[in-house]
Amino acid sequence: MKQHPGKKSLVILIAVLLLGSLAAWQLTRSKSKGNAYRTAELKRSDLVVTISATGTVEPEEVIDVGAQVAGRIVSFGTDAKGKPVDYGSAVEAGTVLARIDDSLYAADVAQAEAQLLSNKAGLQKAKADLARTEQDWKRAKQLGPSDALSQSSFDTYESTYKTAVAQVAVSEAAIRQAEAALKRAQRNLGYCTITSPVKGIIIDRRVNTGQTVVASLNAPSLFLLAKDLTRIQVWVAVNEADIGRIHPGLPVTFTVDAFPGETFKGQVGKIRLNASMTQNVVTYTVEIATDNSDGRLLPYLTANVQFQLQQLANVLQTPNAALRWNPPAKEGEAEGGKKKEGMKEDKKTAPGKTKSGGILWVLDEDKKPRKVEVQTGASDGINTVVESAGLSEGMQVITGMRMSEADKGKSNGGNPFTPNLTAGGKKPKGDK
Repeated sequence: MKQHPGKKSLVILIAVLLLGSLAAWQLTRSKSKGNAYRTAELKRSDLVVTISATGTVEPEEVIDVGAQVAGRIVSFGTDAKGKPVDYGSAVEAGTVLARIDDSLYAADVAQAEAQLLSNKAGLQKAKADLARTEQDWKRAKQLGPSDALSQSSFDTYESTYKTAVAQVAVSEAAIRQAEAALKRAQRNLGYCTITSPVKGIIIDRRVNTGQTVVASLNAPSLFLLAKDLTRIQVWVAVNEADIGRIHPGLPVTFTVDAFPGETFKGQVGKIRLNASMTQNVVTYTVEIATDNSDGRLLPYLTANVQFQLQQLANVLQTPNAALRWNPPAKEGEAEGGKKKEGMKEDKKTAPGKTKSGGILWVLDEDKKPRKVEVQTGASDGINTVVESAGLSEGMQVITGMRMSEADKGKSNGGNPFTPNLTAGGKKPKGDK
């Protein structure tokens, strides 16, 4: 059967494409026998050394308003706008916040007042008795024990007089006691009206109308007031490893999730000495003062804080990965060659480090790695300041190695048409 010419041309075209692909793959494989390096450029710019921590926005001065008497909340006061006090209400000093049922305390005041009146009446009676017995005692003294006045009568007048004097003193003391009891009852009655001690804003209202307040050894908290929200702080927990580099006056920047992309400024005000330990980790609370004149920062927002330890201008920097990288052994031999006989071999050092600082590997004109010893300086965790006569801005430093095409071919069985499904060392889902 005779083959169709179009089908024959199609087969020839497919064969040519396959042969071309195979040739290109072999060419690429032959060119990729050498190592390919990941590089980064040395840059000269400003560097800021920081310590990162997380904190909470806190009012600078908070007052907990409690109750000194027990009773039922019958009503709330009103703020400057005439509305019942609630969360966020602005109040003045002396503003009524809440009222507690005062019926029992009013009865105590009435009882104390009645007792005081009774004691005052008793004092008047004691004074009258004293005046009468004083006259009798004066006459008895004039007569003295004689035929006109027996000794027993004389002694009776004397004792009666002294008893009347003592009764007056007792009545006066009872009055003072009754007055103190009345003041106590009046003070308790006054405590039934809860007022704001300062001008501020109510952050939290912890009671409702009809709720019973029980005052025992600890005064129950009814309201939480912030004295001035224009003066606000950030409380940050700092690890003990970093606390030694933080001091009062240190500049700070921080962000909050409520205002993404916006950075706020402050400075360290105080380092609290009462450290806390959680799971064997010791942290210190650092107070950061910041301006909140516009009132945008709200209490208890989470703050991501950066302590600015050092600011360096226009310094040469390298990525930290470049300081950690060392070439494979074969590359080291190619770069430095074998040691000459009689020469002492250098002691092995940690990767990327030497006695004088650090090591960077740069690509020379032949695209081979060349070692450069450097002096390392401050680091921001990503880049590090380096100094060396063999370095210049724009120079390419090695940060790692790329997998060659030949190695990629080995990973997929050497077939150029098989996709690399295990990139990164992970098997695709479903493979055993």
